[in-house]
Amino acid sequence: MFRINQVKLPYEHTNDELLLAAARSIGGKPSDITELHIVRESVDARKKPQIMKVYTLDIALKQEKTFASMIRKGKLLRVKEDAYRLPKPGNTPLASRPVIVGSGPAGLFCALMLAREGYCPILLERGEPAPERQKKLNAFWNGGKLDPGGNAQFGEGGAGTFSDGKLNTLVKDPSGRNREVLRIFAGAGAPEEICYVNKPHIGTDILIQVVQNIRKEILSYGGEVHFCSQVTDLHIENGKIRQVQVDGPDGRIVLPAELLVLAIGHSARDTFEMLEQKGIPMEPKAFAVGVRIEHPQEMIQKAQYGEDCPYTMPAASYKLTHTAACGRGVYSFCMCPGGYVVNASSEEGRLAVNGMSYHARDSHNANSAMIVSVTPADFPDPGPLGGIRFQRRLEETAYALGGGRIPQQLFEDFCSGTVSHGYGAFESCVKGQAAFADLNRLFPEEILEALKEGIHAGGKKIRGFDRPDAILSGVESRTSSPVRIVRDSSCQSSVEGIYPCGEGAGYAGGITSAAMDGMRVAEQIIGRFRPWDQKLKKI
Repeated sequence: MFRINQVKLPYEHTNDELLLAAARSIGGKPSDITELHIVRESVDARKKPQIMKVYTLDIALKQEKTFASMIRKGKLLRVKEDAYRLPKPGNTPLASRPVIVGSGPAGLFCALMLAREGYCPILLERGEPAPERQKKLNAFWNGGKLDPGGNAQFGEGGAGTFSDGKLNTLVKDPSGRNREVLRIFAGAGAPEEICYVNKPHIGTDILIQVVQNIRKEILSYGGEVHFCSQVTDLHIENGKIRQVQVDGPDGRIVLPAELLVLAIGHSARDTFEMLEQKGIPMEPKAFAVGVRIEHPQEMIQKAQYGEDCPYTMPAASYKLTHTAACGRGVYSFCMCPGGYVVNASSEEGRLAVNGMSYHARDSHNANSAMIVSVTPADFPDPGPLGGIRFQRRLEETAYALGGGRIPQQLFEDFCSGTVSHGYGAFESCVKGQAAFADLNRLFPEEILEALKEGIHAGGKKIRGFDRPDAILSGVESRTSSPVRIVRDSSCQSSVEGIYPCGEGAGYAGGITSAAMDGMRVAEQIIGRFRPWDQKLKKI
């Protein structure tokens, strides 16, 4: 196969036109190409209203010698993309099956890799299966009571299931994990296009089924998945993990656990507290806090594609960054084109928001988090859990401001400190109950000023971004984990057999990077231990 880059075509084109453009780029004819695969597809809207698609393509040639000169000049690059491979199993026998805590992407992919190689992992999830979780969330968003065990943070698929399902990552990937994650998602029911589009996303509606399909594959290889099963204690002996205590639907049980993968989410605050009590080394970590901001999706379309775009374009996204006068970073995060602001709370008396999109991204509004960086120096309490206490105080204030509903404010009123009395030219697309309040009461002064400055700066890059009736919702506090569970180069804690993993443990920042970290931990386990002996008694 040979790779060609920068093949450009008008946004709307046929497959035959793509083949013709590929052939012309190498000075050949379509008949010279026997295979064509899209490696990467992106949109170039720099010359509005002319919108182009830009491709990286892998092709096979009927006669390579015809293009020998182009190969010599480097205009045709020979590629051989090695498939992702797990290491050969190690020789250390296992006395018990690996136990994985958390069924977010890190836990799911770690369990899947281990299951495929015969390790028969036990996956414990404190929340519920995706369908039951969806029912409870819909009831909550329609005015029902929050279920601390089944919400936007806990349950099958983790917090990402009820977000946008974005799969882009900035993690460098020489191992091929990223491609394998996308391939597995596509094999489990996600659209094939995620394997090559520049900013892949699945959408909550499809992701709900995808995570169930991955679970079914884990089960098919001899793994076990237990829902409503929370790890509440650890038994550590001579610096090694020995057992875990699990509170499940049938009461409290104790499982042997020679290997324990802690793929807990960033909202498993009670678990972090238990780990601190057990002496598991942890440290506070910088993250970011702020608000969700909504605009009409039509406004973002015009800003990104031009006023007179001749094509029907997908919902446009954006990415904004700004360094405030105080030195803090202000940036957009988890941008949801055609999405919804959702009540993503997980604790009674505390309120947090997130963004969510379905695959079609067809709501009237665009929303993203506009957030300001915070460090352990901002936390009111010292110690590894200082960031959690900082989050909780923000969420308690948000809950009080909205009376249990999502507190909202128009940007003009946010700047003047006035409680809004109604929406402007557009209304909020929100999952959950909302109420107007003064969001200035949420943050310390420096964070407030940085946030306002950052939104005004966004208005210089995207016309209308700082429009007076832009809708703000608070509080966006779960951007990433405020804690890191310390691990070494083998992905182990100083307590032997404990493997911190994924976003909650402080080693990832989204669905794809969390899944990749789950694979990384599985590789470490596989490279050291033998598969589980099926002849031994099942747990």
